[in-house]
Amino acid sequence: MVLIIGGGISGLSVAWFLHRRGVVVRVLEFAERVGGAIATDHVGAYLVERGPNSTLQKPGRDDDALGRLVAQTDLGERLVEAGAAGNRRFVMRAGQLQLVPGSPPGFLTTGLFSWRAKLRLLREPFVGKAEGEETIARFVERRLGREFLDYAVEPFISGVYAGDPGRLSVQAAVPRIYALERRFGSLILGAIALGKVAKGPGTPTGRLISFDRGMAQLPGAIVAKLPPGACRTGCRVVRLQPAGQGWEVGWESPSESGVCQAERVVLAVPAAEAADLLEPLSREVACLLRTIPYAPIVSACLAYDRGQVRHPLDGVGFLAPRREGMQILGGLFSNSLFAGRAPDGKVLITAFIGGSTNTGVVALGDDELIPRIQKELAQTLDITGEPSLVKLARHRRAIPQYTLGHLERIADLGRALAAFPGLHLRGSWRDGISVADCIKNGEHLAERLA
Repeated sequence: MVLIIGGGISGLSVAWFLHRRGVVVRVLEFAERVGGAIATDHVGAYLVERGPNSTLQKPGRDDDALGRLVAQTDLGERLVEAGAAGNRRFVMRAGQLQLVPGSPPGFLTTGLFSWRAKLRLLREPFVGKAEGEETIARFVERRLGREFLDYAVEPFISGVYAGDPGRLSVQAAVPRIYALERRFGSLILGAIALGKVAKGPGTPTGRLISFDRGMAQLPGAIVAKLPPGACRTGCRVVRLQPAGQGWEVGWESPSESGVCQAERVVLAVPAAEAADLLEPLSREVACLLRTIPYAPIVSACLAYDRGQVRHPLDGVGFLAPRREGMQILGGLFSNSLFAGRAPDGKVLITAFIGGSTNTGVVALGDDELIPRIQKELAQTLDITGEPSLVKLARHRRAIPQYTLGHLERIADLGRALAAFPGLHLRGSWRDGISVADCIKNGEHLAERLA
């Protein structure tokens, strides 16, 4: 048997792909529900995502574990894909939303970048490679210039990681971009060689997806397809120790306690929680895990009558660079992205505030946060009046930050864990933070274990 501690998407993915290979699995989850950061609320006719709003699928690729999981759990008919809005993104500049260009002609005419910045790109193929690890900020400024850092990369990093490009490692956080320099010596020449230029810098490769009843359908479908009793919620793991050729795990719930024996254990929890469990076994492992920081985030879903919002909301949403002096990181146009998120005549906007450069806001009360968010959304999207619905979700440890030295820390963890055969760690704090990344990495581990 393989025991999986943690019922987020990482742990559930390992469990599912092991189950598909005939391995007996058991999942212990501390919370009363599965899914971890993935959580969906239904408030009247509104669908409110408290965690990830979507994920990016890349059909036809060998590493499309997400596609395999959706098919195997019979979620294909419940999948919804972003329409034309999924290819349009806005970035704030000088107080105005500018459409991110989706093609080379659009790039030439966009007001998001000055002509000086556009001409600066002509130098990019002639910029040499750097030696050693770099931050994203240093890498982008060296290759593309400061303006592209401020109005293209920094807001993107804020939107994905809620992070500071001046602290994140380019090798760890955006390895595909770093690989273009290593392989082709140029981001532009690499994009041309791989046929990505025509899609433009604002268009992701793949399709943006969710499900008709929200992202929580994904973990829910996994548990529904696992054998009865394979997943137990409301269980706090209090002890993890080697026992003979396997492992012994002690757990407690409000009504009872117990001990599980397993040949192998997968610890699929946030880094700090993994550190607490592993401290009695290895102080080195615990210390390494505790060096992985997390950015806090508050997400706010606000509903308005369509007539209150003058902006057409014809896109995924917008990002707000720090240079613009706004507190919110950006916002998603939720019901423009996917159908069924709001009733007819209404709009639902999801705003985000916090991140690694504004950590204190997560501790503010609703009476302080909501007016700040409302004010900035009203200025950005030309909104009048009050929202008819406001729902906040606080995530004090929302997104792990792949800071300088991250890959070295992961390698050190691997060496330290070699002393504990049968123990494996998985989670968004390593090898990619997206839902699709977590599923892919869960499948890889299941293949190894099976």
